[in-house]
Amino acid sequence: MEFFINLFNLILYKPLFNILILLYQYLPGQDFGIAIILLTILIRVLFYPLGVKAIKSQKILQELQPKTREIQKKYKDDKEKQTRAMMELYQKEKINPFSGCLPLLIQLPILFALYQVFRRGLVPEEMINLYYFVPNPGQIDPTFFGIINLSQPLLILAILAGIFQFIQTKMITPKTSKVQKEEGQMAQFSVMMQKQTLYFFPIFTVLILWRLPAAIGLYWIITALFSILQQYLIFKKPSHA
Repeated sequence: MEFFINLFNLILYKPLFNILILLYQYLPGQDFGIAIILLTILIRVLFYPLGVKAIKSQKILQELQPKTREIQKKYKDDKEKQTRAMMELYQKEKINPFSGCLPLLIQLPILFALYQVFRRGLVPEEMINLYYFVPNPGQIDPTFFGIINLSQPLLILAILAGIFQFIQTKMITPKTSKVQKEEGQMAQFSVMMQKQTLYFFPIFTVLILWRLPAAIGLYWIITALFSILQQYLIFKKPSHA
């Protein structure tokens, strides 16, 4: 267990902690909130190609809905043939239906590492984790524009994160047609799951963030805004050049 903790600190905690301190140290006015925003943008830029691939796959999946519904209807009494036909369709279109989950799986350990940074990384004792080339800032002021204490929970940031999470999820949720609503049980179940996902994630986001340091909420908001912009740029383009 100690091996994994040390590996986590080496790969995630220490690099994120040092980058944040470095940004904070050299920013005019040493604004902790601006440092978090810049750190978030750096993380999103680093994983930009992965995010683009996931969003493009989700877009193609939306466009394939008529074909998938046709397969579900054709093989509604044979789940094995239905699954095989679905996989053949995905292989033909060269997409992975689970690729949209990969950015989320990658973001979870990063989110946990940032939580550790914001929870215990702001005290002078943690400065022993600084790399030799990162100057020690001493006492860190965890405020945003000198007003918002990002080391404490803040409900308004949690609510804003939930709102932007809703917009982000809404953009990638396929529109339900009248035909789909009138189709069989499998299609209706799919519609119901899409609606639950649309509202579940934003509510879950608020419930998580309202007790955590507001710095996490700020990170979540910037991440969602970046994803919304990324999705807008990709979804307005045709899928095939």
